[in-house]
Amino acid sequence: MSGEALSPGIISPVRRIGRREFDFARQVAIMAIVNRTPNSFHDQGSTYELDSAVAAACRAVDDGADWVDIGGFAFSAAQAQIGADEEIDRVAPVIAEVRKATDAVISVDTHRPEVARAAVEAGADVINDTNGLREPGMAEFAAKSGVSVIVTHSLGGPGRRVFRPSYQDVVAEVSGYLRERVAYALEAGIAPDRIIIDPGHDLNKNTFHSLELTRRLEEITAIGYPTLVALSNKDFIGETLDRPQGERREGTIAANVFSIVKGARILRVHDVAATAASVRMTEAMLGWRGPLTPSHNLA
Repeated sequence: MSGEALSPGIISPVRRIGRREFDFARQVAIMAIVNRTPNSFHDQGSTYELDSAVAAACRAVDDGADWVDIGGFAFSAAQAQIGADEEIDRVAPVIAEVRKATDAVISVDTHRPEVARAAVEAGADVINDTNGLREPGMAEFAAKSGVSVIVTHSLGGPGRRVFRPSYQDVVAEVSGYLRERVAYALEAGIAPDRIIIDPGHDLNKNTFHSLELTRRLEEITAIGYPTLVALSNKDFIGETLDRPQGERREGTIAANVFSIVKGARILRVHDVAATAASVRMTEAMLGWRGPLTPSHNLA
């Protein structure tokens, strides 16, 4: 099967996001995760201090990230939650410093419109909303500001515990939700070429749900908007392989490569260098790029 046959029909595949241009028909963007929280599930607060967060973002770009996602609010209800002012204090200074240092895309991981506004004023190009634009005022602000938005599926949203989440057909229900939220975004005035979707692996989903979403990801990418997958080091990988945090790199890479073949075009990851190598190799095997130093058996 050719690489072209594996590419979903993407609405406005060539997009300028912030200061960079992407062709999502033939390119995968790597998004680095920088959490300015003391309790994130993977980095355990290692980028909580301002200098550490900025350094991590710049290091990620040097390692091959096209994009840096900066967050200050943990999704899990098990973590201590914070007010909007504190969330702004966490993310806005990081965004401002990273903006000075790179032309990479910067997104803010938030569900609050007041935080999104402060982040955009500080230099963010994208709102990564794990609440699916459900907070009043978020879609309207995104439309007015002209930034891109990532619309993510979750049942409860950030900070809201959902006990034993269940679905009749997780893929159909996630797809239906994303289609409804995209229609809402369009109605609010967000341009089609500013919309990205994310099925929300592990967000109010168990391991079986996340595996099914990955297995049938082409049903999500068929919606037509560039699809982001946030699989990095998640519990569904750990439970599938019986691996604790810190030992899920190989499983993450395998899941990401599989997702690219199924149509994903943005990968949200912790380990940028390893991801960059696997993504560039996958793009080459799909016929989207050539080798950098071809010489073997050519002389």
